[in-house]
Amino acid sequence: MHTSAAQRVYDHVKTGILEATYSAGELLTEGSVSERLGVSRTPVREALLRLEAESLVRLYPKKGALVVPVTAKEADDVLEARVLVERYAAPRAFTKGADLADRLEPVVTAMRAHRDDNDVVAFSRADRTFHETIVAAAGNEVLARLYRSLRERQLCISSEVIRVSAARMDQALDDHQRLVDSLRDGDEAGFLHLTEEHLQRAVEQTRGAR
Repeated sequence: MHTSAAQRVYDHVKTGILEATYSAGELLTEGSVSERLGVSRTPVREALLRLEAESLVRLYPKKGALVVPVTAKEADDVLEARVLVERYAAPRAFTKGADLADRLEPVVTAMRAHRDDNDVVAFSRADRTFHETIVAAAGNEVLARLYRSLRERQLCISSEVIRVSAARMDQALDDHQRLVDSLRDGDEAGFLHLTEEHLQRAVEQTRGAR
């Protein structure tokens, strides 16, 4: 499938922001991005407009696009909203049982491989996929889209959180495997308890890294 130049620029810059290649407060110019990717300025402008609509950058005419820093208030709001969505989704996703477990197991396997390779970026992507799969399984497409945007914004808040300690990756792996096991065992109380523990740990780690 052919990918347009604007889409390639969008993917590149968004990935750079989420994975901290482009840091908060950095000013990106159309010229520097177009030169780096070998495209004209028009698709760069289109991509930056999309990213501004997602609140990832703020455009300044004739200057460039500022990677939007996250305020402490926004960070707390994002974390609170993420917790609310996952709490809502967990009991509804649990009804998918073994089918959901079958979809999550390969993600845990991938996370384990990324942990062994010490590939933090790939590990973080798989971690997002795991949680997005659970939220999507709840069956509310509006919330699923909202959740994806929340997780992206949280990456801007906490791109360094899981890098701090390999032990945190190990903890995430253990949590995820136990969630899958609870689904297979039909243990709803255990699944909901583990979800709550995992969420609280994520909140504490993110706040502790700020």
